[in-house]
Amino acid sequence: MRFRLLLVVALVCCSGVTAGFAGPSPVTDSARHSVSEAPAQPTATTGSLPLTGAQPEDDAVTSPAIHAVYPDPVRGGDRGEFVVLALPNGTALGRYTITDGDTAAPLPKRTASGRVAVTDAPESVRNLTGYPVVGLDDAPALANGGDSVRLVRNGSTVARVRYDDTEEGELAVVAGSSVQWRPLGATERPVVTGGSGEVRAFTLPDAPGAPLAPIRNATSRVYLAGYTLSSERVADALVAAHRRGAEVRVLLEGEPVGGRTRTEATTLDRLNEAGIEIRVVAGPRARYRYHHAKYAVADDQAVVMTENWKPAGTGGRSSRGWGVATSQSRVVAGLTETFRADAGWRDAAAWDDFREGRSFQRGEAANASYPKAFDATTVPVERTELLVTPDNAQSALVAELDAANDSIDVVQPTVGGWDEPLVRALRRAAKRGVDVRLLLSSAWYAREENRKKVERYNSWADRTGSPLSAKLAEPGDRYAKIHAKGAVLDDDRVIVGSLNWNPVHSLLYQ
Repeated sequence: MRFRLLLVVALVCCSGVTAGFAGPSPVTDSARHSVSEAPAQPTATTGSLPLTGAQPEDDAVTSPAIHAVYPDPVRGGDRGEFVVLALPNGTALGRYTITDGDTAAPLPKRTASGRVAVTDAPESVRNLTGYPVVGLDDAPALANGGDSVRLVRNGSTVARVRYDDTEEGELAVVAGSSVQWRPLGATERPVVTGGSGEVRAFTLPDAPGAPLAPIRNATSRVYLAGYTLSSERVADALVAAHRRGAEVRVLLEGEPVGGRTRTEATTLDRLNEAGIEIRVVAGPRARYRYHHAKYAVADDQAVVMTENWKPAGTGGRSSRGWGVATSQSRVVAGLTETFRADAGWRDAAAWDDFREGRSFQRGEAANASYPKAFDATTVPVERTELLVTPDNAQSALVAELDAANDSIDVVQPTVGGWDEPLVRALRRAAKRGVDVRLLLSSAWYAREENRKKVERYNSWADRTGSPLSAKLAEPGDRYAKIHAKGAVLDDDRVIVGSLNWNPVHSLLYQ
């Protein structure tokens, strides 16, 4: 039996990888956000800065439009405002004017295609975006309290966008008749689809060697993305790869909940002293609340997991986790470009600069051991889809749940409120007769909250006669706590990744 695998890489706001096994996917993203049967394309950059969004295909735009406005730069005096236009191939800019009703600025006499940023501060804006920048002599001042911007040709309005109070340092992206505020530099990663083949599936704590195997064999590159990294075994593998001549880069969250432990700081110091690049996502310009991704690219392989790079996770000393290793070239390329886009943005600070003057927490060591019940195994897949949050994952996952016909089995540390999109999708499935089972963590810090949720879900199921059941995990001597974030749908599709089904992760942008 071949499965469809959905790998979810979560930047919180979020990134996740979902792997699905068999049959077409009901992903609802537009064609511009879908990549299938073709290698993932590199993200265009200016220096180390990624595009604020994906460039559309030349034939995807049939008439000039306003894609986004950036009215409230972080720097003083609002220096660096710009408007992003989406243009058909070979558009003659000189025929158009940008206006806010008070000031009208003719565009220069040149041709352009795709998305371009127009501004009267081109030198400043080139440091903010990777879009081609078009300079204006006297661009309209975009009011922070709300404004209307129009693109005009021969006195007729071709495109218009209205926005209300601004969000400093955020881009107002046009979404139909409204705008969505996004952090400047937020990516628009496409859904990347890998073809049929085989993947290596593993569980933790049973197979702690599986996520490290690709790193231990790497000779050319290792890109490791995580929330935290404190495992000596992982550090040993990274240092050894570096000594073999591999390019080794690490990207982590700068401010993990509860603070960074002294053990992790020591581990990162060791890697830094060995010459390994370590960057952490933090600071006032951070695009996402947390960098919650848990994956690695090692040569031509990739590992995507639910677990952190620490003894409790990849060390196999505590958490129940899921993971997948794959050599599917499109998935590997997609993760590579995701890593480069995130590590190359200005919110990724060098560790040795970031750690200066900071104190670290004592932390608790995980030293337990558990019997091996599940070996890593090779699994045939019909297709693997790489999803990234907040770029494209939520709508895709909701669509997968809505497409389930027979069964949905979900494992999560906890889930969000009653009206969260993924939770609503579970109830919709149960209402139409799908057998839904939900397993939540019974760890001490989540037990009481999860117990109340289990009672509510089971009460709703009894009241409505729906085939939904929820329970708390009873680990026994198999593992310490649930940390996996995944689901099995209709026994032919599997979701694996770092996306927690809670309010913080399910929001598209913070």
